[in-house]
Amino acid sequence: MKNRQKKFSRRAIALFWLTLVAIVIGVLIYLEQIAVLYVLATLSLVVLLLVVAFANLEKVGRENIESFARESE
Repeated sequence: MKNRQKKFSRRAIALFWLTLVAIVIGVLIYLEQIAVLYVLATLSLVVLLLVVAFANLEKVGRENIESFARESE
């Protein structure tokens, strides 16, 4: 069961989300809904700050970062 391959890679999923967000932003700019863009930008910054605030960075050591870098090569 572990040999089962994923349908999409992480990169493909990230590109899909990036494209979707770019389309939404483009449509909102075209429709001149700048107030909605301000609200979305504010909410996304709040979410980003919450993710950073609750990230458990105490257990991340230099050796963990180096081993992760070696695995991704």
